[in-house]
Amino acid sequence: MIRRLLPHPALSILVAVVWMLLVNEFSAGALFLALIVGIVAPLATSRFWPGRPKIRFGPDLVGYVVIVLWDIVVANFQVAWVILTRRNRDLRSRWLVVPLELRSPEAITVLAGTITLTPGTVTADVSADGHALLVHALDVADPEAEVVRIKQRYETRLLKVFR
Repeated sequence: MIRRLLPHPALSILVAVVWMLLVNEFSAGALFLALIVGIVAPLATSRFWPGRPKIRFGPDLVGYVVIVLWDIVVANFQVAWVILTRRNRDLRSRWLVVPLELRSPEAITVLAGTITLTPGTVTADVSADGHALLVHALDVADPEAEVVRIKQRYETRLLKVFR
């Protein structure tokens, strides 16, 4: 019964939390509506989800989130420094091709989103076979080292999170 009512419990919680953040008011009515939307939205979309991704909730996921948040903060300062101290012609922007070991579409989406969330980098495309990402970096001295850093820092952790 509960599995039928909450086909994706984590999604239900996420939708309810996002709803409360968008309402920007904590009241009983807003919380009730958030819970209703959090239950109805996944129910209405559950038939479009062919299978649930296998995610390990635990220390690996927490470690990944902490590293991503830290990298976002550090990258903000790095990008600000680059913008304030360099002229446009001094930037070493590069297109990087990041080969992927990840095969799950959800894991590839999380990696692409992580790269895009980090200031100074943006994921522009995923190869048709899903084996590579095209990433634009604002200022990179060594493109190969940046690809290795992305793979070691993010992809290896995501391989543990998405079994």
